[in-house]
Amino acid sequence: MTRIAYALILLINSILSWIMYTPWAMNKLKHLTLNYMKISCDGKECHGFVAVHRINFALGIFHAILAILLLGVKSSRNGRAPIQNSYWAIKIVGWLALIVLTFLIPEGFFIVWGNYFALIGAVLFLLLGLILLVDLAHTWAEYCLEKIEFRNSRMWRSVLIGSTLGMYLGSIALTIVMYIFFAHSGCSMNQAAITINLIFLLIISFISVHPTVQDYNPRAGLAQSAMVAIYCTYLTMSAVSMEPDDKQCNPLLRATRGTRTASIVLGAIVTMLTIAYTTTRAATQGMALGAKPNNPYAQLSADEVEHGLVTQQPNNRREMRADALRAAVESGSLPESALEESDDDDSDDERTGRDDERSTTQYNYSLFHFIFLLATTWVATLLTMNVDMKEGDFVPVGRTYWASWVKIVSGWVCYVIYGWSLVAPVVLPDRFGH
Repeated sequence: MTRIAYALILLINSILSWIMYTPWAMNKLKHLTLNYMKISCDGKECHGFVAVHRINFALGIFHAILAILLLGVKSSRNGRAPIQNSYWAIKIVGWLALIVLTFLIPEGFFIVWGNYFALIGAVLFLLLGLILLVDLAHTWAEYCLEKIEFRNSRMWRSVLIGSTLGMYLGSIALTIVMYIFFAHSGCSMNQAAITINLIFLLIISFISVHPTVQDYNPRAGLAQSAMVAIYCTYLTMSAVSMEPDDKQCNPLLRATRGTRTASIVLGAIVTMLTIAYTTTRAATQGMALGAKPNNPYAQLSADEVEHGLVTQQPNNRREMRADALRAAVESGSLPESALEESDDDDSDDERTGRDDERSTTQYNYSLFHFIFLLATTWVATLLTMNVDMKEGDFVPVGRTYWASWVKIVSGWVCYVIYGWSLVAPVVLPDRFGH
């Protein structure tokens, strides 16, 4: 529930900053401030560029403060843990107050922030997302293989083969559609992007089943490659379908004004929802980014597991804890009051429900908020980079050549990251235990 709440705040903040880009919002803002506030950049009217960065900067500062306050929190027993999961009224008021305060900061600060610092944060956010996508591909395939190997499950074998085949067929189908509708004569950018994506798809598929790679990583295969392929092909499809139509290469934009407006509004909402969901998923997957797991069982080596040090989950953890506490009290390591505190904890659990973070948090709280901070820079950059206000009252989110190239290059980088994950054990065998 906590993660959904933070995602909802990001979604509302993103939609609000998008609305602030409209002339209507600018006029309303000037009216509310009795014409005291002039939205300009270097003395020239720039619509909502500064306003967009103010609102996203406010949410970024909000998450930066929470990240600092929650440093080192590893369980709900920590006195600072409620900051993450409680005090929502105070946090919402604080977020809104930060938005108001940012409008008191000179516009020159946000011109520098938007053109340099926010751009760097946006690039970092994209890179983290690509790393997590590659990690998800490996995790998914390994999970299916474990089910097949240890349970000899025909169902999971069918799921693995079916999903792999389906994602490859989807990638091929999208590629054909792009060649037919977006790669006409004169559309050299689209032709190059589609062709390079197809070449990368074939290369990583070949590498994943190469005998040398299989020797060093037997679990590498087409399942991971298929997920990376469908994602990168989707990025390319999204790029060519959202680019401007000044070269007559995007038939989706040739519609009536009403249809274009509806398309822009729907596209903006879908984009914001996607960003909110992706950010929440990324923020809770710290292990893929190198964060150490809080769960002590996760730190055991494979040899320790094989030798039976951890063979099964305890049947009654409460009884085991009580026995351990009694033994510690009898040996003099703990005072007798520890038994009373344990009873109080158990009764609290019975009254309020089970606390699944009493022993360890499910994710790194500070890293969670840091990734949300980066997400605010991506939203601001996506909304303000090379936007053409001639489309109408609403700004088309991501409908620029800059945004299209970001998606295209992101797909290429994703292929490179995944390819490196395949060849790294071959190139650096000592680093990976071979």
